[in-house]
Amino acid sequence: MATQEPAPKPQGKSPAAERVLDILSFVAGRRAPVGAQTVAAALGIPRSTAYQLLDALVSRGYLAHFPEERTFGLGLSSFELSSAYARHEPLARAARPLLERVVDVVGESGHVAVLRGADVVYVAEERAKNRPSLITDVGVRLPAHLTASGRSMLGCLPSPQIRALYPNSSAFEPRVSGAGPESLKALREQLAEDAERGFAVEQGEVTEDFASVAVAARDRVGMPMASFTLTFLAHRHDDDARRGIAERLQEAAAELERRLR
Repeated sequence: MATQEPAPKPQGKSPAAERVLDILSFVAGRRAPVGAQTVAAALGIPRSTAYQLLDALVSRGYLAHFPEERTFGLGLSSFELSSAYARHEPLARAARPLLERVVDVVGESGHVAVLRGADVVYVAEERAKNRPSLITDVGVRLPAHLTASGRSMLGCLPSPQIRALYPNSSAFEPRVSGAGPESLKALREQLAEDAERGFAVEQGEVTEDFASVAVAARDRVGMPMASFTLTFLAHRHDDDARRGIAERLQEAAAELERRLR
């Protein structure tokens, strides 16, 4: 008996273009390359059509084909497109001068990040003079639960959404052994501490000997737009100094909210 093709999803006025965008969005949202049949089933596209569109995306460099695994992942053209987006994205352009102002006053390196699923993606960075280099280059993606940037934004989300982002223990892989929340309960406790304090902190969970302070900017409905963060060698700033840093970041976040709402 022949296998029945999935029923195609309703399309708009440009079904081919919508299918291409659906494929790119689906592949970009997965943590690893995916097979053509997975794409077809998930998007309700006939397998023959899926293969044609995947081949076209590979030929233009937006997808890469891994023949040994029979899977597809994002290609160089997608990376170049995302890099151009990072350069021109309005949020990053609005946030960058505010970040620069805080970095100039405090003298520590900072960055702006956005939340993408259970990860943070860095969209702006400002390096302070004579400070160690960091891993938070523009475009870098890190687990949100391990970073002050991520936790400041996770704290803005409703409880069911956090549960959906962290469904089981495998979602809590550490970067530094023994550092960071290892369960949903531990993450909720951390977020509650951050809420009571008024800002998020992280120390040694991403890079040993470094600490971060972060504050989230929210949109009109209270959801996180971005986070402002300063990162520094942990011994350089005690708790009182970190509260002072947080006040500067809160001013930047409030100004970004005013500009973009």
